[in-house]
Amino acid sequence: GRSGNLAAARYATSSAVAPLDTPFDSVSLPPPLPDYVAPSETKIKTLSNGVRIASEQLPTPAASIGLFINCGSIYETPISSGASHLLERMAFKSTTNRSHLRVVREVEAIGGNTLASATRECMTYTFDALKTYVPEMVELLIDCVRNPAFLEWEINEELQKIKAELEEVSKNPERLILEAVHSAGYSGALANPLLVPESAIDRLNSDILEEFVTENYKGNRIVLAASGIEHKEFLQIAEPLLSDLPAGPPLNEPKSVYVGGDFRRRADSPSTHFALAFEVPGGWNNEKDTVTLTVLQMLMGGGGSFSAGGPGKGMHSRLYLRVLNEYQQIHSFSAFNSIFNNTGLFGIYGSTSSDFVSRAIEIAAEELLVLATEGSVSQLMIKRAQEATKSAVLMNLESRMIIAEDIGRQILTYGERKSVHAFLKMVDEVTLRDITNMAKKIISSPLTMASYGDATNQLAASSVLNKLRHELQAGDGVYRGSTNTPPRPSPYTSPSP
Repeated sequence: GRSGNLAAARYATSSAVAPLDTPFDSVSLPPPLPDYVAPSETKIKTLSNGVRIASEQLPTPAASIGLFINCGSIYETPISSGASHLLERMAFKSTTNRSHLRVVREVEAIGGNTLASATRECMTYTFDALKTYVPEMVELLIDCVRNPAFLEWEINEELQKIKAELEEVSKNPERLILEAVHSAGYSGALANPLLVPESAIDRLNSDILEEFVTENYKGNRIVLAASGIEHKEFLQIAEPLLSDLPAGPPLNEPKSVYVGGDFRRRADSPSTHFALAFEVPGGWNNEKDTVTLTVLQMLMGGGGSFSAGGPGKGMHSRLYLRVLNEYQQIHSFSAFNSIFNNTGLFGIYGSTSSDFVSRAIEIAAEELLVLATEGSVSQLMIKRAQEATKSAVLMNLESRMIIAEDIGRQILTYGERKSVHAFLKMVDEVTLRDITNMAKKIISSPLTMASYGDATNQLAASSVLNKLRHELQAGDGVYRGSTNTPPRPSPYTSPSP
């Protein structure tokens, strides 16, 4: 007790004890890290058949490899509808060289991790493991993509799992609505469902999958990307396995036209879920608008009414401060975007009680109108959104799996991998006027609305769109808010320091 503490105090203050910064004679310290470490270079080689092999060396003991293909639900026909979703489920199954059991055993033997995903524009197959197993990783990954066996019993087993998945999706309003804004908002390829339609479950078979793969898995549409691997070594392993792929004709992406629409699904639910969405023309190919849109989404933010605080949780965003903090009837309220190569969607998703849904939709429209009004956002808030955007990007790029995906997806879209510093510079160049102009551009496009639950009290899409345009164009063009709503003080309208 007391005597022990006194003894410790005397020992700590004794002149016989060396200071803590005294170096040990027998210990040599490693050289300090330099103040600046140059980023690793992404090296790319294009084979004669159009396949692109890219890698970036990283000082890590593990490596991530991804095979990315310009092929997704936008390339499906009425006959092959749902093929992309089923291919995702059939990834790493039996091949003409391996049984499914052998694939699993080989992955387990090296402690690897495999993943497959299907989007509207891209199929992705990834493999993550220690660098010492790179030859095994590359060979197994390419075998599973190039030589699938498509055994009928495996297909039937996965189709049964898809049935169960569709039942779960039908109980997930957010996923259902975000899917509906695409099918209702677009005419053409982007309206194709990302999930297998129920009507296609009994139609899909090995012949349809084989035809879809043969038609779309061509050399000029494939990128093999890796993070953590020396490029010369990577080429020596991968090039012989991909050089004999057929090149394929020039890629002609199916056309999509944004038209807007209204989707409603009545359900016995305690809450009504809704989304307002607008087109953002240009997509990834319009980099300036895409960067502005990313900052705009971060600025609006949002979340759930029970979101925990902390960085990145949206607690300082406009939708959280101005909506979730003000209206207890609203359960969730957040901005979202869905960007493709040549177009994209930006919108607000929310959930609320059924008797408050019309007012919640009006609030969402008001928030978009405020952003489209000059002087509605301070420079301080833009700066915060810019820093949050850069932080999110840099934290994501700390993951080698995301680096591999970034390499593959950028090469598919741009034919090269652009520097992250160029992106950060574009984020810093976003101005208040850019945000205002982007908001005006968004709400000038046709509106897409989707809802799930009791939509009896929901406003029609045309009413919301007319309100948006009328308020923006009325008088001097300055939006002053609904006359039925008392003004809400906001830190976003205060002058920046």
